[in-house]
This record gives sequence, structure tokens and C-alpha cells, in this order.
Amino acid sequence: MTRQSPLHSPAPLRPAEAFALTEAVIKSYSRTFYFATALLPRRERQAIRALYAFCRATDDLVDSQCATLNDLERWRAQVALEPEDQPHPLLYAWGMVRRIHGVDRRYEQALIDGVAMDLTYCQYSTWDDLRLYCYHVASTVGLLAIPIIGLAPGATFEQAAPFAIELGIALQLTNILRDVGEDAHRGRVYLPQEDLEKFGLQREDILNGVMDSRFIGLMQFEIARARVLYRRALPGIRLLHPRARPAVGAAALLYAAILHEIERIGYQVHTRRAHTSTWRKLRLLPTILLQVQRLPPLENVLASELPPPDLPRDSLMEEWGKPETA
Repeated sequence: MTRQSPLHSPAPLRPAEAFALTEAVIKSYSRTFYFATALLPRRERQAIRALYAFCRATDDLVDSQCATLNDLERWRAQVALEPEDQPHPLLYAWGMVRRIHGVDRRYEQALIDGVAMDLTYCQYSTWDDLRLYCYHVASTVGLLAIPIIGLAPGATFEQAAPFAIELGIALQLTNILRDVGEDAHRGRVYLPQEDLEKFGLQREDILNGVMDSRFIGLMQFEIARARVLYRRALPGIRLLHPRARPAVGAAALLYAAILHEIERIGYQVHTRRAHTSTWRKLRLLPTILLQVQRLPPLENVLASELPPPDLPRDSLMEEWGKPETA
């Protein structure tokens, strides 16, 4: 018997079952975020996992080869329903969270717009083009999460938002680098054409799994870019409510550790999937929590703007999931 995906389970009879289903979704689809969100208090954990389930279900539309923009617009209309009118269990749970926390629905719509960009996919020409895509499909998730997990006293959404945007772009770029091979099998290349050309590569080289010094140079370049994005985003964690900082820090730094795993497997992302094992996550967690504690003081972050993109690698970055040695 084929196991049914939790994304397509029938509507439960009780709200508790809807939220239980969101738990099943995140546990099934993202062990890293399941692990990280376990550090949140129960109320915030339940709400953030409902947000993840909504995002996962929305993204799942792209994975359906026969999905159309009309399908997406029907989904957009269903997402807009109030919880009491919502037949979809995951959207019911998300609708309740959205109402309780006063989530700005503009970012919900921007996320769905990002899925539309995937449905009408064409390779991105420049980094600015890819950055915009990453904003829509990933940064919006952080912007939706801010009112759920809360802000530090004295911090505002407007101050926290730029850091959330940078973190979302870093996370999505990490996804793209990890999934080069998987995307190539689907006929997709997300890395910008200008970057490929910089290393003497063409789209067909990525689709054909070319693995040479040019490809390694490209991967090293993109990994360095992702690390700068993480470094720019991290101080913004201090703007979040203290109860949320360990979970967000763990999610960010455990995801950043995937970059080291890509290096560890020799950039062979066409044939191997870089991931951080549960044991590795447990080993990294104490160091990550200490790093979160050592972030710049709140007043320093509030008094500064986002750092320039060419900062040197600092001590905080040095411990980001170093590759395991045998």
C-alpha cells in the first residue's frame, strides 16, 4: 500500500487533528526545521509548524508536473478563506495562526507569487534576478514568521525585516546548491547564467552533470556568496524575542552547515545529496546556542544598518558545521 502524503490527507474533524497534521508535514519534509523548531515554546512551535505546512503545501503545487497557473489561482483563493470556511486541514491550521497573530497577508501573497515564478520557470540571467526569486519563495517565510515568534522589547518589524530577508535568501541559495542535481533531472538550472559564464559553463553543462574545475569554481563562488548572506543576517536574531532566538539560530546555522557538507562530498551534488545527520546536528547544537548568546547586543544591532557584503569571515562563522573528520 502506498503511504499517503500528509499534504493530501482528508480534512480532520477537530482542530487538534489539523495541527497534528502540520506536525507530520514538517517531520516528513524537513528534519532540520523540525529539529530547530523543537526549541520553541509549545504555542510558538505549533504556530510556526503550521506556517511551514502552508508553505510546503503551496510549494508542492510546483512539484506536480501538470500544475498550471489556474491551479495556483484556485489555491490562492482557497488560502484566502477564513478558518471557519476552510475545508483543507493545513490551511485551516494556518488560517487560525494567521488570525491569532495578525500576520500581514501581503507576504502570504508574495510567497504564492514566488510559486508562480516556478510554474513559469526560465533560467535567471543575473544574481539580482535569482535574489528576487529567493525573496519571494523564502524571505517571505521569515517575514510571515516575525509576528508569530515575536520581537525583542524595543525592536520593530521594520528593523527586523531586512535581516529576515537576507536569511531567507541565504537559506534558498543553500537549497539551490544542495539540489543542483535534482533540479537538473527536472530540466532546471537555478544558478544565474552570468555566474555560469563567469566560469566558462553553459546551462547544458549543468543539465549534463559536468563535474570539473569550472563547476567546482562555480560552487565555491556560490558557497562564499551564501556565507556572506548568513553573516549579514545573523545579527538580526538579536531583534527577535529571547524565546525565539535559539530556534532561529539553530535553523540558520544548521542549514549553513549544509554548505560544509557540499564541500565535504567534493561538490558532487549531481550524484549525492548533502545533508547534516541527526548525530551531527546534536553535536553542533551546544556550539550554535553559545554562538547565538554571543551575537552583538540589541542596542548595537538597532544602531547599525546591515553590514556591507564584503565583510571578512569572523569567528562566529568559523564554527559553522565544520565537516566531520573520519
